[in-house]
Order: sequence, then structure tokens, then C-alpha cells
Amino acid sequence: MMGGNHVVIRIIQFFILLQFLDSCLALPLCTDSRAPFSSNSTLQFCPYNGTVCCNSYDDLLLKKQFVSMNISDHACASLVKSILCSRCDQFSAELFRIDSAPRQVPVLCSSPNSTQTNQTSLDFCSKAWGMCQNVSILHSPFVVSLQGRAGAPTVSNSSKLADLWPSQADFCSALGGASDDGLPCFDGRPVTLNDTGALPAPPSGLCLEKIGNGTYLNMVGHPDGSNRAFFSNQQGKIWLATIPSQGSGGVMELDEATPFLDLTDEVHFDAEFGLLGIAFHPKFTENGRFFASFNCDKAKWPECAGRCACNSDVKCDPSKLTPENAASPCQFQSVIAEFTANGTASQPSLANPSEVRRIFTMGLPFTSHHAGQILFGPQDGHLYFMMGDGGGAGGDPFNFAQNKKSLLGKIMRLDVNTITSATEASRLGLWGNYSIPKDNPYTQDKELQKEIWALGLRNPWRCSFDSAKPLYFACAEVGQDHYEEVNLITKGGNYGWSAYEGQYKFNSSIANTSLGSTIFPVMGYNHSDVNTNEGSASITGGYFYRATTDPCMQGRYLFGDLYAGAIWAGTESPVNSGKFTSSKIAFSCAGDSPMRCTEAPESSAPALGYIFSFGEDNDKDVYLLTQSGVYRVVSPSRCNYACAKTVASPPPAASSPRPSGAILSRAPFGILVAMMMFLFCLVLHEVF
Repeated sequence: MMGGNHVVIRIIQFFILLQFLDSCLALPLCTDSRAPFSSNSTLQFCPYNGTVCCNSYDDLLLKKQFVSMNISDHACASLVKSILCSRCDQFSAELFRIDSAPRQVPVLCSSPNSTQTNQTSLDFCSKAWGMCQNVSILHSPFVVSLQGRAGAPTVSNSSKLADLWPSQADFCSALGGASDDGLPCFDGRPVTLNDTGALPAPPSGLCLEKIGNGTYLNMVGHPDGSNRAFFSNQQGKIWLATIPSQGSGGVMELDEATPFLDLTDEVHFDAEFGLLGIAFHPKFTENGRFFASFNCDKAKWPECAGRCACNSDVKCDPSKLTPENAASPCQFQSVIAEFTANGTASQPSLANPSEVRRIFTMGLPFTSHHAGQILFGPQDGHLYFMMGDGGGAGGDPFNFAQNKKSLLGKIMRLDVNTITSATEASRLGLWGNYSIPKDNPYTQDKELQKEIWALGLRNPWRCSFDSAKPLYFACAEVGQDHYEEVNLITKGGNYGWSAYEGQYKFNSSIANTSLGSTIFPVMGYNHSDVNTNEGSASITGGYFYRATTDPCMQGRYLFGDLYAGAIWAGTESPVNSGKFTSSKIAFSCAGDSPMRCTEAPESSAPALGYIFSFGEDNDKDVYLLTQSGVYRVVSPSRCNYACAKTVASPPPAASSPRPSGAILSRAPFGILVAMMMFLFCLVLHEVF
């Protein structure tokens, strides 16, 4: 009976946990892109507690900043203190929305905020003006935050608001923001969101058309904003294709016989090897710079050899490796190479097949799990490089993903605009020709290798930035035995592998040690949720849908499974909370698809085969790159799917918020539910 009761209790715990698990997965971000944390000590100056974005040192700096302002009016001083301390709010990345430059003052509520307060709440921006307009504020943050911005005051040597702005309207136009755009603003208190109730129903289905027969691994829209896109295959070729407009009935124009670049002589192609990523410099139309991430075999091409990822720095002995299908440890390499286009960059003919510069080279300990995607950050212009744990039987046997000195199982962030000299690169222990962005996480965690942006990853297979909210950086993570996951990547975030596989404990000996603050996935699915001929599952990451073609898909994150040929849509609710649910969605072929895409004439089911990757063009339309060809998401009406929504324009990228979470204000029983959520999040590790 004792054993039976134990099982029953475990089952009850499991189902209760499932009910509240999504509440443990909210992902707020701080202004420096880190996830909020629980401070080891109580903040002495700023009245924030629980999960915060400030430690005691940050708190002290804010106090010193406040004292230096020498504000004589008590009411104004109290209000300014609350504004300064809002940087400690776990929702601070939303409050300090980043556009052309970092803000020093949060967006002040300039209208009644229905999501944070009741309809009779005070207009906080007007309150700030009324209390402080004629008060001297030395070293005023109100001036610093607006330098170089539209609407900035013309007078900068005064310390009074009334001398800087001619009226309250001008002040609140520059510093204020309404809440009717769905984004939070600062009203003097910690931010909360109301749960908006039931999640919106998923769309009835996804309609696809087939526009190409080729098998490709990467698609990147041409940086010139045209209807052209680059495609590459795993064998090592890149093409420039012309994409037909929506509804034209056309197919993509791509000449297989004339590749833009052919690297097949350098690329080692095998099951998990090949040309894995391409990225074009944000100023490609001016400088012609582009980059390829691929694998090579040093036994066949000695020029590709680099230092082995298994080395003394990470306490790994290469002689102890038994790599699969390799003659020697680190026979195969992971490379990022820079190339240039001939002719004008906006109208390139063929690329120069010779490398301009070797950006990165690293020997791989095993023959799997090396990801390889590269992409430029839309706001910082740095190159992000996804790297798996290196493979090996038994789930990262050398614990590379959690080793802060290893680059395996990491997302790296490199500055390829400033190239460090060979002497300096050697001194710093760099793996090639690049420099380290000054705000990489190593500045907060001295144990981290300087290239690392995030850690604890098994095999990130396809990541993307949300084009409407660029600091939503979503990465799909291929699981081991049970769970396929989607993570929102934050600066310095630890995603748990191999201590955890998704939210499930995988390696207890690692999980029971201090990993810092493990970030669990925001979406995903169990292997038992899919049936495949391969007997396994492997997630393929996609995109947040931001096109106007299918209004019912707007804002949802689309992703799939390599083997199952299944597609999921992830929905965020409340908006901007970092809380997601995902559901498998039906899909079919448009009856007027320009190319036949069904398994049989009488069927509407697409014959996708494997889903290798997703793509996005310059119109934000989403594509599936599959075993049987290239498919595009089209209007749901072409498949007779119902969609009653009108097209909503996405928020402009310039004022886009960072992913964020909130303390959710619930309806009835809110306090009890919040307590239960907190308790179950606490015991999450123990239940599994």
C-alpha cells in the first residue's frame, strides 16, 4: 500500500505540475538582456524584492546616482527615486524599450493603464511634470536619455524640466507612452500584467504552396530588401533565387547549374556534416561581405585544421576520445569563413571562391551535435554562432555544455567588424579572426569564455530573431530521449543541458550541483506526442510569423519536427509576457499551388518528407525547406481554412520590447493560485 500511495501521490503531483508548469516558464528580461534573478541579499535603496534585475552593487550605484542629483523637493525626489529604481524591476527591459539608443528613463505612463492599474489611475507622466517641472535636478537623467533623439530638448545646460520642455505635452510626448499599444509603462510601482483569460484559439490550419523542387538547408533574404533570397544545400553550394510574389502563380527562379558560390571541394558532407549556415553582412549591399559555416576534414584539406575542442583548458584529453567514423580525434572541423561578392554588391554575379578571412576554426570531438547556424543580430550587428555539445554516446559524456571554458553546447556572439590582430587573438585565446563584443556575458561572469552568449545547449537546430520584437531570440533545441524544446535565449542564460532535458531531470549528478539559474523551455513537445518511422523526434526551429498573408498566424511561432513532418504554432499569452503554449496545427496544399505538392491527386496533404529548416523572405513570408522541395505559407482561404481576423500590423522594430514576463494578477483565487505556482516551480526539480 505504501508503494501504491507513493505512485498515486506522484501522479497527482505530475498532473498538478502540468497545470501550473507554464507559469514557471515566463521569461522576463533585464535591460542588459539577462534573465532576472533572486538576489542573495535584500536591496537597501530600491524597494524591489523577489525576482529582480539588480544586485546589491547595482542598488548602491543607483543610490549614489540619486544622491548626486541633490533634489531639494521631497515629493519630486521620491518620484525620481522610483524612476531610477525601475531598472531593478523584473520587467525592466519592457520599461526601458530600446530603439535607437539605450534609455536612461523608462517609458512613463501618459494615459490610464488598463493592464497595470484601474481605469482611474493617475497619469504618471503628468504627475512627474507637475511635481518636478520647477525643481532643480543635477545630472538629470531626463536629459541624458533623450540626447540625439527626435523630440529632445534644445536646451541641455538646465536642471529643471520646465527649462527643457515648453509644456507638459512636449515632455510626455518625449518620455511618455500609452498602454493601449499592449506594452507596459512605468506608473511608479512594480509592473504586473493581468491574465487576459482564455488563450486565443489556434488557426484552423496552415495553407501551403510549393514553389521549388530543390533540397536546401538555408534560406536568407537578400539584404537589399528585394524579392530575392539566397539558398544553400548541405553539400556546399549557394544560389541566388528570385521569389515570385504572393498569388502570382509563379515558381522560384534558381539556376542549379550556376551557383553563387561552390564550396563542395572544401565542405565535408555527411549525415550531420556539411554547409550548415550562411549569413550576409547587414551592409552587404555596400561591402559584399558574407559568411559560411561548414565542416571540413583535415585529413583531406590540411588548411582547415584548428585546435581541438577537447583540450587541457576544458580538462579533456583528446587521446581518450573514441570518435565515431573518424580516423583521429578532431579530424573534422567546424569553420566560419568570410567571402566577398564580385562586381557590385547589390547585383553580384558570382562570389569569389577564395576566402577573404578565416573567422573561426575548431576541431570536433565527435561526429554529431555541432549545429552550425550563423546569423547577424538585427540590433547589435554581431554574428551569432550556434554550436552543439559535440555529440558522443551517453548525453554529453564530457559535460562540455556546462563547461564555461568550452565552446561546445553554446551560442557564441562575435564581432566580425573589428578584427583582432593575430598576436592579440593568441594572447586572448581566440579561435580565429574576430573580436569580443564588450558587453558579452563574461563581463558579469569571469569564468565564462569570452565568446559565449548562452550555454547549456545540446544541439540548437535553427534559431531566429523575431522581426517585430528583435530581442525575442528563439532557438529550437534537439532533445535526447524525451523532449524537444524551444528556448528564448537571453544574455548569459543557462538552458540546463545535460542536467536537464527540457524540464525533465536528465543527469542527476549535474542537476544536483549548483548550475545557477537554469532557464526552462517556453515551448516544446514530448517524443510520445509524435509518431515517426524513424522511431525518434528532432525539432526544427522556425520563425515568429510577421507577414500579412495569413492574419490568423500573426505573431505565432511556427516550428516543426524533422522526421514527423508535423508543424506546431506557439502562442504567447498575455502578449509580451514570455509565456507560451503550443499546439500541433493542420496543414494542406493550396488547390492552385503552382507546383504539385500533394502525395496523390485526390489528397490535399503535402508530401513534405523531412522538414530540414524554415526560411523567411523580405516580406516576412515563411517557407518550409523540406526533402521534397520549397513550400511557402499562403492565404488560408486558398485551402478553405476559416480566418475571421483582420490583418494587424506588427509593432515597429524600432520600439519593440524585449521578451518579458510578469507577476500575473489572477481573477478569483489569485493569491492562492500564485502561491501554488510558486511552490510547484520550487519543487520542479524534485518532481522529476
